[in-house]
Amino acid sequence: MRAVVIQDFGDPSGMAVIEAPSPVPTAGQVVIMTESIGVGGVDAVIRRGTLGGYGFSEGLVPGSEIAGIVTAVGAGGDQSWVSQRVWAFTGTGGGYVEQAVARTDDIVALPVGLSSNDAVTLGSSATVAHFALAHAHFAPGESVLVRGAAGSIGIATVELAARGGASAVAVTTSSLERGTRLRNLGATHVLDRAGEGDRAAPKSFDVIIDIVGGADLPAFIDRLAPNGRLVVAGVVAGLPPADFGMRLIEAGAFQQSRSIATFSLNTVPASATAAVRAEQFAAAVRGELHAVVHEVLPLELAAEAHRQMDLGRVFGRIVLTP
Repeated sequence: MRAVVIQDFGDPSGMAVIEAPSPVPTAGQVVIMTESIGVGGVDAVIRRGTLGGYGFSEGLVPGSEIAGIVTAVGAGGDQSWVSQRVWAFTGTGGGYVEQAVARTDDIVALPVGLSSNDAVTLGSSATVAHFALAHAHFAPGESVLVRGAAGSIGIATVELAARGGASAVAVTTSSLERGTRLRNLGATHVLDRAGEGDRAAPKSFDVIIDIVGGADLPAFIDRLAPNGRLVVAGVVAGLPPADFGMRLIEAGAFQQSRSIATFSLNTVPASATAAVRAEQFAAAVRGELHAVVHEVLPLELAAEAHRQMDLGRVFGRIVLTP
C-alpha cells in the first residue's frame, strides 16, 4: 500500500510517498480502507520538528484521523465492524495511508448522510472544541475569543460557543474575507491577528480558546477579564515563551484572578469522547454543525497540503484521499 512518511523534519519537502506492507490487525484493532484523511494542524507542528522532544523520529507516518470502511478485525474482536463505515483516531501518526490501523476503542460508526470528508473535518476538531470550552468552564452569557479561528478547531469553537449562548464570540483571523465567513458561522466580532480592529468588540473576555500559541500568547493573557480563563488547545505557531505565565502575576494582574490551562483530548475518557463525537456527527447531518473543507487533494500531494498550511492559506481543513 502507499503511505506518506516524514523522511526529514522541517520543510514539507521532507515528506515522501513510499510503498509499505499492508497492515494486519492484532487483538483490539481493526484495519480500515481509507476514504478520507484529515490534515490537522498538529500534523504540521510534528512535521516541522517543533515537538522533537516528544519522541517523534524520521520515518513517521503523519496523520491522526481517517474515515473509511473496516476490512478486518483482530483476533477476538467484534466481527460486525467489518464493512461498516467509520471514523477513526490512529494516534499521533499512522493516518496518511491507504489502509490504516486503529484501536476498536477509537472508532465511531458514521451515520447515514455524513460524508467521509466531513467526518475527518469534524471528528477531532469539533470534539476538541467541545471539551476545550468545557475545560474553560464556559457558561451561557459569557464572552469568548477564539484565537486562530480559521482552522477546523477554531471554526468548531465559534459554532459551539454561539450555539452555547455566548454573549459575544470574537475571532482573530488574517483577512476580512475570512472574517465574513466566520460571521456566517456565528462570530460577532472580527479582529486581526493582534486582537485589534473592531472597536465594538469587548476589551476583555471571560474565555479565550487559543489554538495558535507562539510568541504572542502572553499578550492575550492580558485580554482576560477578571476571573477569565484561557485554554491553549494548540500551538500551530510554535511554543510560547518559557516565562509566559509571568503575565498572571505581574503588578496589577494577580488581583484579576485569571487562569491559563492547556487542553488535550488525551485526558478525556474514550467513552466520553465517543459519545460527544457521535452526537456531533448527528448534529452535522441535521445541519446544526458545519464541516468546512478547504480542499480535497490526492494522498500523493500531502506535501502540498502542508505547504498551504505553512503559508496560512487554509480555511477549515484539507482532506487527502487515497
